[in-house]
Amino acid sequence: MRLAGRAALAGAVIALAMTQAAGQTVTGYTPVTDAQIQQPDPAEWLSWRRTLDSWGYSPLGEIDRNSVSGLRLVWARPLPPGHQEGTALMHDGTIFFSGPADTIEAIDARSGQMIWQYKRQLPEDIGDYLPVYDTTRNVALYGNLVIGNSADDYVYALDARTGELVWETKVLDYRTGAKQSSGPIIAEGLAITGRSCEPEGGPAACVITAHDAETGKLVWSTPIIAQGDDPNDATWGGVPLEDRQQVGAWMLASYDPELGLIYMGTSVSAPAPKISLAGNDYSYLYHNSTLALDVTTGEIRWHYQHLVDQWDMDHTFPRMLVDQRAMPDPAEVAWMAPDLEPGRTYKTLTGVPGKTGVVYTLDRESGKFLWARPTVRQNFVESIDGASGRVTVNPASVPTEYGRSYDICPGPTGGANYPAGSYSPLTTSLFMPMQATCAQMIALDPSQGDVGTYGVSNRIAIAPEAEGMLGVLYALDTVTGRTRWVHRQRAGMQSVIATGGGLVFAGDAGGWLKAFDQATGEVLWQMNLGSSITGYPSTFMVGGHQYLAVSTGLWLSDSFTPELTHGSQNTLFVFALPEAGIGAEGPERAFVAARGAAGFESPDLANANFARNTSEGVFSAAQAEAGRQVYQQSCAACHGSNLAGSGGVPPVAGAAFKAKWQGRSVGDLYTYTSEMMPVGAGHTLGAANYLAVTAYLLEANGYPAGAPLDTDEGLLRAIGID
Repeated sequence: MRLAGRAALAGAVIALAMTQAAGQTVTGYTPVTDAQIQQPDPAEWLSWRRTLDSWGYSPLGEIDRNSVSGLRLVWARPLPPGHQEGTALMHDGTIFFSGPADTIEAIDARSGQMIWQYKRQLPEDIGDYLPVYDTTRNVALYGNLVIGNSADDYVYALDARTGELVWETKVLDYRTGAKQSSGPIIAEGLAITGRSCEPEGGPAACVITAHDAETGKLVWSTPIIAQGDDPNDATWGGVPLEDRQQVGAWMLASYDPELGLIYMGTSVSAPAPKISLAGNDYSYLYHNSTLALDVTTGEIRWHYQHLVDQWDMDHTFPRMLVDQRAMPDPAEVAWMAPDLEPGRTYKTLTGVPGKTGVVYTLDRESGKFLWARPTVRQNFVESIDGASGRVTVNPASVPTEYGRSYDICPGPTGGANYPAGSYSPLTTSLFMPMQATCAQMIALDPSQGDVGTYGVSNRIAIAPEAEGMLGVLYALDTVTGRTRWVHRQRAGMQSVIATGGGLVFAGDAGGWLKAFDQATGEVLWQMNLGSSITGYPSTFMVGGHQYLAVSTGLWLSDSFTPELTHGSQNTLFVFALPEAGIGAEGPERAFVAARGAAGFESPDLANANFARNTSEGVFSAAQAEAGRQVYQQSCAACHGSNLAGSGGVPPVAGAAFKAKWQGRSVGDLYTYTSEMMPVGAGHTLGAANYLAVTAYLLEANGYPAGAPLDTDEGLLRAIGID
């Protein structure tokens, strides 16, 4: 009974430290409704691209063409390590930021003071199953909840006021290849999510799902690989179901409340060359398509296939929903429907949905093709039949044999990719960040051994005619299809937003944040942030002043421009005009007892009789040896290979160790080590490695080996350091 009580108490303390790291609560928070999400207050940024039509547009105009030159940094905040592509949402004066590896922070928008932080504990072996698993692009707000997708394929909800876990629902087993890099949108009280799906998951992992946002209960799950009684099953040419793989929906959906339709894009199959499946005469639905799904049932109402893809040219990127006149200019629009009525207002779905950089405009009620045109150089789409919308692929880009080299443009990094564009109603324009690339591609024969996920090899380079200018920001009129302006630069372009101030804010891979004039493309303001601007920008108003939030990190395609030296730090930056002021005080903080300070968090812990002591042999020799290796690799640089410390860094062996830890529990030592080490990168080594380091520190301080340490933290807290 005594041990059970100690374990329960220890678990409660750990849970509090995990979900409310700063010990604070968001005050003045009001529940977020579907009506607010569908028509948000101009001052707020409640969803990934602010509105469910995926415009990436804010009507705020305090920062405009005339005032933007005065823009200045208000505060900056370091973000956790990992692949950083987050989005700052803002509601009631609080930013909710989705950092790498399911780290979510609530931050006071004016001061930058963190209110709470949630760090999800991910499985130690997740990296063995999922590549780049730690990307977290966004969360969603609903009611009093912050809702996210976890890297290990759960949908979960936190209390927005405290950061405490409210519910979690397992979608799929991450070990079967279901990877989530993008969070949900909220539509009619449902959390809608897609995922990429590694080949080992087969078709079962390739699903779009809807969960009740209040409870986490699964409402519907829609396969995006045609199968069974789906009328498009035959498009796979008899390929066995278990060999239909990798068609994912790894970005985010758009939603039309009036039509009740969710719009989501899909990716290539695996392997990509169709000669490795049933041949080039089949379309393999629903890869590289736009899907329109009924929000209440998940039924696919219509689909449109943009490309039968051989080379990993995914079409998963945002679909922008715009009610607009259609008057495409035949001089610039290569393909259009013959019955399109010039000047008629259509409910359209538009944008650059795929890596080819081709703009597609469809009727979003029916999926009917209206018009399309290329932007950056592309040699995939040879023609589009205006009446049917059927795409004819350039035969020169289609592999018919293994081992032969094919020249394609863009390369499989794009063209377009996950950096998101925007639409501005001020100029009826799309602003699309892209890269000018081409590639030499080879289809690999799967009978010759392991050919990787896609079964291709590639050599990607900047397109020759770009003359070294990788980055492209393309402005295009959505009514006429005409090019408004094109900005070209050496550094790769990243995500953009447009504003009511007539501006486009865009980041690049070289670390520059720039403000462009929507009408002309002129750069009106710029600042170097030191690292690639990998996150999605947002803008909002607090206290009557407009703020701009952008975030930096590591861009995976830096090899194109090796001379552009810059950092890879994960940092959130917030800007405003001088009138907003700087140095605002954040919310008052309640005192929290520091772990390892003068006293214990609980008298029960301080005065307890431990069930065992370290002198009795509580770790194994194998654990200690593993811990020694981890220590030398990750800890010795600061604490010394001999554990003696230096330069103000404390020793972790001898009298100093005993003075700090004697009388406390092994659980205290383990928790402190895993939360604080390496400095600024806690929880990055994995639970097994932290347990091994704990064992090594005990051995280094003279305690004998014995039975292995258990990962149960309640049991660890029942072991006293004597």
